[in-house]
Amino acid sequence: MVPRVKLPPPFPDHTQLPESDGTFVKNFQEHPQSIILTDSMGEILQQRHPDGQYAIGQDCGIYWRETDPPEKGAEAPDWFYVPNVPPQLDGKIR
Repeated sequence: MVPRVKLPPPFPDHTQLPESDGTFVKNFQEHPQSIILTDSMGEILQQRHPDGQYAIGQDCGIYWRETDPPEKGAEAPDWFYVPNVPPQLDGKIR
């Protein structure tokens, strides 16, 4: 008889985690800088990902560990790029 392994509960998905912690952007130039960075890479990203399978984000939490409260397990970089993922999940923007 093979012993049963009890699996931990699944990690919450992006619809179950907090999307705001109430803090303000520290630098008013962050948004324009993110736009410039994204726009300047547009052609390269289209060449590298002709299928559109990538995501770019700004100032949103990337949860990398489970903590209590959940916000302590997140980082919110000013700008980030994730290759080889659909920009939408189940028809909703990530």
